[in-house]
Amino acid sequence: MNATPVLVGYTAVVGLVAPHLILRARWPHRAPALAAAVWQALTVAFSIGAALTAYHLALPAEHLHAGVLGLLHSCGLNIGAGSPDPAIAHRLAVVLPGSVGVALAGSFFFHVVRARLTRARHREAVDLVGRRSARLSATVLPYDVPAAYCLPGRHPRVVISDAAVRELTTEQLTAVLEHEQAHISGRHHLALAAAEAFHSVFRRLPLARHTREQTALLLEMIADDRALRGHSDEALATAMYEMAAARTPKGAFAAGGHTVLIRLKRVLGPRKAPHPAVWAAVAAAAVAVPMLPLLVACPPGLG
Repeated sequence: MNATPVLVGYTAVVGLVAPHLILRARWPHRAPALAAAVWQALTVAFSIGAALTAYHLALPAEHLHAGVLGLLHSCGLNIGAGSPDPAIAHRLAVVLPGSVGVALAGSFFFHVVRARLTRARHREAVDLVGRRSARLSATVLPYDVPAAYCLPGRHPRVVISDAAVRELTTEQLTAVLEHEQAHISGRHHLALAAAEAFHSVFRRLPLARHTREQTALLLEMIADDRALRGHSDEALATAMYEMAAARTPKGAFAAGGHTVLIRLKRVLGPRKAPHPAVWAAVAAAAVAVPMLPLLVACPPGLG
C-alpha cells in the first residue's frame, strides 16, 4: 500500500480540521491540563506526519516518478543525466524529514534562550528596584496599580506591586501568589516555548496559530485551578478583576492580562469536570494521534 496519500490526508486533517473541532468543543475549559496536552499532541502528530510524508515522497520506489526527485526530473530540473538517481532520492529521503525536526528543535531552542535572556534582564531590574518579602515569598515593586506576575526559569521570581499588597485582602493576595507559583512549579514557560516554536515553523497553519493562543489561555486556567484548591472563587475572581488593567512584561505570566474576561466567566460559573469516559477517551486519543502516522508508514508485520 502506498502510504503517501494516507499520510498527506492525515496531516491535513490534523493541521486544518482538528483545531476547529477542539475550538467548538465544551470540554477543554473544563479540563485545561488535558486540553493543553491535546494541543501539544496535535503539533507532535503534525510534525511526524509532515516528516514522514516528505520521507515517502523522496524515497525511491518501483516508479520513481511518484516521488519528489521524479517530479523535479519531469519538470526539467535534472539532477544528473538520464533518469532519476536512486542514490540522490535516498539522500533526499533523509534530508527532507530531517529538516523538519531540525527546524522545530532550532526554533524551540531559540525561543527558550530568547525568553530566558529577556527574563534575566527584567529580573535584574526587579531585584534593584523592588524589595524582597520573606512573608510573601515574592518581590514587591513600587507600582500604584495592583499587579502580580512571575518570571519562571532557573532563578524564578514572583513579583507583586505594593498597590496589590495594600488593596487586596489576605485571601485574595494568597490566591494570586499561588496562581503565580503554579506557573513556576509547572514549568509552563517550556510548554509556551514549544507552542511558539511550532508557530514559527508553520506560521500559516491554523493548528499553529490556535495552539499558540489556546496554550497561553489554558496555562492560565491551570494556574487558576491551582489557586482555587485552597481559596474561594470570589477571592480569586476579585483579585483578577483588580489586576485586569496591569501591564505584563514580556516573558512573564500574570494573574491579570487580556484573558481575564474569559477566565472570570469560568471561575465564577459552574465548573463541572468532564465525564470520566470523555476524559479517558480524549486522553487515549492524545496518546494515539501522534502514533498513527508511524503505524501507517511502518505497519506491523511488514519487513
